[in-house]
Amino acid sequence: MNYFKKILRFAWPYKKYGALNIVFNILYALFGTLAMVSLFPMLSVLFGQTKNITTKPIWSGISNIKDYSENYLNYFVTLRGEQGTNDALILMVILVISMFFLKNLFRYLAMYFITFLRNGVLKDLRNELYNKTINLPISYYSEKRKGDTIARITSDVLEIQHSFLSILELIVREPLTILFTILAMLLISPELTLFVFIFIPISGFIISLIGKSLKRKSDKVQKEQGLFLSILEETLGGLKIIKGFNAEKLFGAKFQQSTQKFYKFSNSLLNRQNLASPTSEFLGITVIGILLWYGGQMVLVDKTLSAELFITYMGLAYQILTPAKAISRASYAVKKGNAAAERVLEILETEPTIQDAPNAILKEDFNQSIEMKNISFKYKDKWVLVDFSLKVPKGHTVALVGQSGSGKSTIANLITRFYDVNKGSITIDSEDIRNITQHSLRNLLGLVTQDSILFNDTVKGNLLVAYEKATDEEVIESLKIANAWEFVKELPYGIETNIGDSGNKLSGGQKQRLSIARAVLKNPPIMILDEATSALDTESERLVQKALENMMKNRTSIVIAHRLSTIQNADSIVVLSKGRIVEQGRHKELLENKGVYYNLVEMQSLV
Repeated sequence: MNYFKKILRFAWPYKKYGALNIVFNILYALFGTLAMVSLFPMLSVLFGQTKNITTKPIWSGISNIKDYSENYLNYFVTLRGEQGTNDALILMVILVISMFFLKNLFRYLAMYFITFLRNGVLKDLRNELYNKTINLPISYYSEKRKGDTIARITSDVLEIQHSFLSILELIVREPLTILFTILAMLLISPELTLFVFIFIPISGFIISLIGKSLKRKSDKVQKEQGLFLSILEETLGGLKIIKGFNAEKLFGAKFQQSTQKFYKFSNSLLNRQNLASPTSEFLGITVIGILLWYGGQMVLVDKTLSAELFITYMGLAYQILTPAKAISRASYAVKKGNAAAERVLEILETEPTIQDAPNAILKEDFNQSIEMKNISFKYKDKWVLVDFSLKVPKGHTVALVGQSGSGKSTIANLITRFYDVNKGSITIDSEDIRNITQHSLRNLLGLVTQDSILFNDTVKGNLLVAYEKATDEEVIESLKIANAWEFVKELPYGIETNIGDSGNKLSGGQKQRLSIARAVLKNPPIMILDEATSALDTESERLVQKALENMMKNRTSIVIAHRLSTIQNADSIVVLSKGRIVEQGRHKELLENKGVYYNLVEMQSLV
């Protein structure tokens, strides 16, 4: 129930719809009982069992409501009977139809208003999940499957709607229907009603035994769904490799193994869940059978109950079965929904490991330098950087080179604060970046990565990620600086052309130049280039390199380089090995030293 309370907070903004639902559910439950009770006067007239009463009955308190109602009915029928029995029967039929009409009208209105609450909660829950997803640090997703996160935002949230939010409809409607019905049954025959009081707790106990394992089974289903969604996401992302290595069977087998488990868990879950309705109906009809036997004795042998009252009573007793079944299904739904809610709340209640300090400042400019002071960092157990220190003065270009795994890209991740250092500090203008808000820190930074991360949008839409209010002229100017306007203007719709999923309608060089144009449009004082040309052919590299040179003018740049030809004009080249600086200087100086850098250059045949 704790999960239910946590999810319920999302319903608070829609409380007026909840209140209207409760009001109409009360009316539905009341008129549902009155609709069944209204059968009694019709049956009395039909069977000719009304007594001739010419004096209007006098109200003598709630304790005598049964006798008063019966006498008033007889009085009414006696009056109408003077005009013919047919008129009385027509009026009774109209009464029954009116009661059932009002019952169903109030049911529709109750469902109408709860729809706004259910769908509103669904919308807000998904929005909060999405916001939490993009606000959690990158480190959170290094050990999580994307498909599992997608499953939580889609199917798990839907499960919450079908389980927890369905209960909101039942909390008032079904218990009140049972309450009003039992009150009416008590008025007709307290003895018969005793069986109903025995039936409800017994059936509830049996149903709870069946439903105990539902949460565990549901959790398995949802986890397996997250797994096969992950396999699907990886398949779509790596389709070229799968086809290129003829690995279709391998991935097909993995997917089928996952769906087979999903099939098995789903069958087990649904078969257990489907047991609820027939079990509760069988228990109900068993009690109905006992009532028929015992009530038949009262009508036929003891003559303590009239036939029309007994028929009305049986209608009321059977009416209890529907809400009882709904409550039993709801108890299953809660157990099943608990597993979904637990998975959703796991994301919502995860505290980001990287947060703004309580007194974090807004930094809007860059004036002096970036400095890394004795920083050490490890992703898990192995240290990637050890006592690393480096100062980058404003307006300088510093290049980081070294073998793969030497810690170059880690430095970019630490400056952008995708991760926090384990030891030491990184400062901008002598201010520790942990004391600067993440938003204002990243406003100072432009990032161009090795993989051109583009979105399924237009050229313009991809650039507006950097600066949402940019005009078309500013977009085109940034494209020119990035050496990209020459191909963008040839596209069918220019900057309004959709570039496909991940920009796959473009070549590698074109995608990278769009990434550079995006960084140019942001116009930050500090630029971080993480192996921006390593994945390009020679011609594309030349065009991209020219674009980078245009972009880095009058900016402070940290360039992580794989191809050393791109950094010869850097103010300082820092050579790393195993997380430490082994050499530092300008291109010419380092070549003359004939050390690690010289060997790297020689391997790339640039000497």
